[in-house]
Amino acid sequence: MAAEQKLEKPVLEKIPVPVNPAEKLISPEKKIENIPVVPEKKAEEKSPAEILVAGNAMSVPTPQSYQAARAKEIDLILSEGLNEIFLKMKPAEQKAFQKKGEEMVLKINELLNQTKVKINKIISLIREWLAMVTGINKFFIEQEVKIKADKIMQLKDK
Repeated sequence: MAAEQKLEKPVLEKIPVPVNPAEKLISPEKKIENIPVVPEKKAEEKSPAEILVAGNAMSVPTPQSYQAARAKEIDLILSEGLNEIFLKMKPAEQKAFQKKGEEMVLKINELLNQTKVKINKIISLIREWLAMVTGINKFFIEQEVKIKADKIMQLKDK
């Protein structure tokens, strides 16, 4: 029996133990339990980087995003300098003014899509919208219309 025991010990010590590659990188002080577990992605989930590479979305802006960006710029131009006037209005007037302003943004954006832009239509739309405000000097309105129309036409040139 003693001979059998002597044979078993060296044989067991010589058997190679499979080593996990992650265990090689871990120092003896760290436990395997501390390794962060990355959840597996489902087939339909993709990271934003994968989507950009797959769709090549960075190279060409979509027409919808361009239209939305231009609409935001038009909205900023139209609302520029009217904060005090807007805050002095009654709540019902504010809602009507804001609704009409949103309609003007859409109409102006459609006008800018045309090949030949008619600035007279843009001016009349802005004038009609600013005329909703009571108690404003007509010369101030004309000045604001001209400034806003010029800035909007610069958007077309971009």
